[in-house]
Amino acid sequence: MKILYHHRIRSKDGQYVHVEELTTALKSLGHELIMVGPRHVDTAGFGADAGFVAHLKKLLPRAVYEILELAYAIPACIRVLLAARKYRPDFIYERYNLLYPAGAIAKRILKLPLLLEINAPLFEERARFDGIALRSLARWSERFVWRSADVALPVTEVLAKHVLAAGVPREGITVIHNGIDAKKFRPSESSEAAKARLGLGGRCVLGFVGFVRSWHGLDKVLAFLASQSDRSLHLLIVGDGPARSDLERTARELGISDQLTCTGIVGRDEVASYINAFDVALQPAVVAYASPLKLFEYMAMGKAIIAPASANICEILTHERNGLLFEPENDESFIVALQRMTVDGDLRERLGKAAAETLIERGLTWDHNAARVTDLAIKAIAGARMVQTTPDV
Repeated sequence: MKILYHHRIRSKDGQYVHVEELTTALKSLGHELIMVGPRHVDTAGFGADAGFVAHLKKLLPRAVYEILELAYAIPACIRVLLAARKYRPDFIYERYNLLYPAGAIAKRILKLPLLLEINAPLFEERARFDGIALRSLARWSERFVWRSADVALPVTEVLAKHVLAAGVPREGITVIHNGIDAKKFRPSESSEAAKARLGLGGRCVLGFVGFVRSWHGLDKVLAFLASQSDRSLHLLIVGDGPARSDLERTARELGISDQLTCTGIVGRDEVASYINAFDVALQPAVVAYASPLKLFEYMAMGKAIIAPASANICEILTHERNGLLFEPENDESFIVALQRMTVDGDLRERLGKAAAETLIERGLTWDHNAARVTDLAIKAIAGARMVQTTPDV
């Protein structure tokens, strides 16, 4: 099939990883992908932000910026229509963004099925953290786009409830969790060899991957390390972010700088080699509706995971079976989990093995996701053709 993949991503981060991995998996199934989106992201290095757009957002009044966001949908829609005219795609696959009805409008003009990937309730998210000036307009745009989709694809059941509440019928919603490329994320050497390569030989490594923010709660991990007599415990942070400097300062104040390593931004192809050095993989906090990529990376590498027992995490992990879950927002519960995991090697081995098995059993891979998207698209195309050929009564 020919797939017109439409997005508005400009920053090369976790969003881009999702786009790249899914499109690669779709291509591997023999589909032809026509990409329509900002060109900036194709040439930027991994970890790059939105560039000029990010600066513009800071400079302009919020209402003006939101009007420009919506206005951008006009040239974007034209690009979709031109691409469709040239390549004749079988359906549109879009990664949802707020104040961006381009794909929904193009779908109506082209009479093509629209599969809409939804990674967050962006109206709610932006209203809470950044603020929205044109609330009615933003809310309308979200509901309009969600309801326009032939198939809405939220990444968790938690998020599916938001989509359902917006008026999308249950039969039009299919949850597809994020996944992993199991060929890239598999141990290429022993964990001890990976540790030695990083200068962490003989350490018990607690690891975290991703963009480091204060709400991740990694300062609690440092406090735990400082409270332990075992100086072989080590926190390895694979990534960068605004909380890094604070964590490094906290480590100095606690006298445990030698027990913290922050790598900075690591290339996507190198991440697995760092995770391989983990004894314990940390997901210390999570957005309530998210499907965190790091969780699947940890699972693919067969690592023992500590994570909050939030509803979205419990869609994937079961306490004591394939992960050690703690009560969300409960520091004592988190510390107890850390204590158990750092002293019990048998527990780590059992949970890590079960996590890897769960990944395969549940099909939590990009290849499996691509196959599901294909099946859903075939059904949507057949449904659209039936509607078009059914005479009016």
